[in-house]
Amino acid sequence: REGLALDDALRSRINQAIRTALSPRFVPNAILQVQEVPRTLSGKKQELPIKKLLLGQPLDKVVNREAMANPGCLDWYVAFAQSRQLPAA
Repeated sequence: REGLALDDALRSRINQAIRTALSPRFVPNAILQVQEVPRTLSGKKQELPIKKLLLGQPLDKVVNREAMANPGCLDWYVAFAQSRQLPAA
């Protein structure tokens, strides 16, 4: 949400809520603050394409920018995915 900062206290509250409402196995390894969540033209969140992008698949293979309401937000996710990639062995 605009105006909120994701700090350690909020991360802990999110983790505890997930642990309590669901199960400890659903607690994520990382919780990140982003400017925008990618959405389709009909407003649905595009979670799977972001997951695939973070797993190393190329952007043009995981999402069609023309079918997005906010394609510009993908730039942050691409840069983040590239910063997490391990160098080739």
